[in-house]
Amino acid sequence: MASATAPRRTRGTPARLERAARLLLAPCAVSLCIGLCAGLTSGCSLQRFVVDRAGNALSGDNTVFASDDDPDLIAAATPFGLKLTESLLAKSPEHRGLLLSAAQGFTQYAYAFVEMPADETELHDVAAAEAARERARRLYRRARDYGLRGLAVGHPDFESRLRADPDAALSQAGPEDVALLYWTAASWGALVSLGKNEPSLLADLPLVQGLADRALALDESFGQGSVHLLELSLAMSAPRPQEERLAAARRHFDRALALSQGTQASVFVTWAESVSIPAGQAGDFDAMIGRALAIDADAHPQVRLANRIYQRRARWLQEHSEQFFNR
Repeated sequence: MASATAPRRTRGTPARLERAARLLLAPCAVSLCIGLCAGLTSGCSLQRFVVDRAGNALSGDNTVFASDDDPDLIAAATPFGLKLTESLLAKSPEHRGLLLSAAQGFTQYAYAFVEMPADETELHDVAAAEAARERARRLYRRARDYGLRGLAVGHPDFESRLRADPDAALSQAGPEDVALLYWTAASWGALVSLGKNEPSLLADLPLVQGLADRALALDESFGQGSVHLLELSLAMSAPRPQEERLAAARRHFDRALALSQGTQASVFVTWAESVSIPAGQAGDFDAMIGRALAIDADAHPQVRLANRIYQRRARWLQEHSEQFFNR
């Protein structure tokens, strides 16, 4: 029972502290366990066992993050988890689950908490926005490299074989590789999109397309349509006539919408940014942003955090739509 003389706390603070503790204390315990193990044995077998078990735990279910309702809290908590993952990978460099977690985590962090805010910063500080995008590029590159390492665990020399003969390398990937294929493609594609200082990255776009296509062929339902959203963005970047690009984008949008059952704001925001704005379709843009904002994030706790993040993006796009259209 709390003491009657306990100091008053600001309303809302206990809930935030409880969530922060839940997100951070478990990894701290893992880190402590690894440290104790290292001190108790001069050999590496026991330490490696503990690291692998910790890696299995950390690379498993991430519903605590996905269901959180506070993007700012997750933005603050994520770097610790990412560095812990890298610390474990230093001890167990071929742990496939940790490599996937690193690829996914760095991609999501770079996009939601570095690249997206850079657009908002640019309105009042161009230099700071460009510095943030350069940071995002570095994070995407790191994510891409972890993804390629993860694929190489089951397919030795995967990157070199991918570059030499993409079709042959990708044909060896199976259903167990879908998540790594997707996050490698997503991070690599984001790196290319921000790579204006590295024109050579454009030459990698066919490899990104190949990874996405293979993931789609193996499991189009992955992430409730996430692969289709990636394909939608890639379709709009393809060197094809605009009518063909729009038709391909529409097919992927329709499948992503069906697979997500209309519960994910990302589907509508991705269309608004990738299609409505480049095509100059203001009415379509307004409709998509409206549909994104109409979603009740709390009604779908398994994607609550993503919906909060994309709805924040949708509101920003809506507030600054005059930058994209002549209204």
